[in-house]
Amino acid sequence: MADIILGIESSCDDTSAAVIKDRVLLSNVIASQDVHRAYGGVVPELASRAHEQNIVPVVSEALARAAVSASELTAIAFTRGPGLLGSLLVGTSFAKALGLALDIPIVSVNHLQGHVLANFVRQEGVQVREPSFPYLCLLVSGGNSQIVKVNSPLDFEILGQTIDDAVGEAFDKCSKMMGLGYPGGPIIDRLAKQGDPKRFSFAKPHIPGLDYSFSGVKTSLLYFVRDEMAKDPDFMEKNKEDICASFQKTLIDILMDKLVKAAKQTGIKEITIGGGVSANSGLRTRISEEGAKRGWNVYLPEFKFTTDNAAMIAIAGYFHYLAGERCPLDAAPVSRIAEL
Repeated sequence: MADIILGIESSCDDTSAAVIKDRVLLSNVIASQDVHRAYGGVVPELASRAHEQNIVPVVSEALARAAVSASELTAIAFTRGPGLLGSLLVGTSFAKALGLALDIPIVSVNHLQGHVLANFVRQEGVQVREPSFPYLCLLVSGGNSQIVKVNSPLDFEILGQTIDDAVGEAFDKCSKMMGLGYPGGPIIDRLAKQGDPKRFSFAKPHIPGLDYSFSGVKTSLLYFVRDEMAKDPDFMEKNKEDICASFQKTLIDILMDKLVKAAKQTGIKEITIGGGVSANSGLRTRISEEGAKRGWNVYLPEFKFTTDNAAMIAIAGYFHYLAGERCPLDAAPVSRIAEL
């Protein structure tokens, strides 16, 4: 008998629900919140209120698109953390209530595990390449930057991580500082395609081991723009494409230097990326080029699985469900999770 899992994702500002049958995706519905653009970042209180409005219609739509009734569900997987506590509370409470009403188990999922396992979502009629274990995942998003060794769907080892800001946060904050808008990653990526990545140079940190640091890069850009605009108030407007291209290249250089080092140290040639920043065209091109040069087998997630979505939560929950894991009804959401 097939296992049909409903996945629910509400860690930040996207309300999402997905249905998978065994490992095949039947539906993946996402409701985004544009209200945050005016504030240059996600406002937690507004996000949780929007989740309350969206959760029922999003889940209903996911079931309808999958042609699955609630009574056919085997289990419900939901994001327990990390994320915004108010947003997580909406998804957690809904999963508990629906699981109790249907008398089916619920399974809690670490949001980051979902990103790491996104490549295992299967789609009808689509040829999907899946990495072999163990593999390395460069996990890059607005809140996290990590190199993860994945030994199995339930066994993760963090080899390196940021000691300050995440790379996605660096994109967003610098975009805001330059007056380009939010979210910053897609904007900088778009402008970078029209610029010269070697035009300007920004400071790169020297952090031992496989850990990252991005705060110094932000400071370097801030001082550079401030000094140049003191000489020419129109400097930013005249050079924004080259600035974005050079800044993006610096961030990608930092990411790739540590990933190459991790691959050499572990001897692993199965390489994936995950998280919102994995949609960055410059990063995707660079990791593909490095893979071809170094004999890596590189796996890039589809763009629809790079941002927060419930398909990745459903597939992660599926593996946990098969392992016999169940979440008690008194489990509370957590904004931070130390381990994968």
